[in-house]
Amino acid sequence: MKTNYEKTYSYAFVRTLLPAYVNTRSLALAMFVAVALQGTMRGNESEKTALTKSYAQPGALSQGSLEVYSGTDEFSDGDLLYYAHSSYAIYTRDGKLFKNVENHMSRSDENPATVSLPVGSYTVVARSAKDGYVGVPVMINAGRRTVLALE
Repeated sequence: MKTNYEKTYSYAFVRTLLPAYVNTRSLALAMFVAVALQGTMRGNESEKTALTKSYAQPGALSQGSLEVYSGTDEFSDGDLLYYAHSSYAIYTRDGKLFKNVENHMSRSDENPATVSLPVGSYTVVARSAKDGYVGVPVMINAGRRTVLALE
């Protein structure tokens, strides 16, 4: 008499085990690692620009600004409800943390913060209203305000 000892696996096992290990924190960590690795996979993005005459102050035009309309957090101040924008992180092209931004002055402040940044490309990791934490590449241009709407 021969007995077949081959193991059989069912998809029910995977469906019950996977949700136990996948949560918001592990997804955010996976997104962070993916964004960090994405910066190392790009080629050289340097631009050649012509020299021009300028009467501006030195360094005045080498800055741009960024406003991020991230997901909001509800705050109750007695009878009034406020929706302050959530904080976010700015990473350089090579995946290093450049700046953490609180994105509001107080919990009752509904306007996002405007951040001055040197010209270049960055990745913003912020919480959106619908998709959770996302990493979005942004380009900061001289003398310009870049607006990122994640609401």
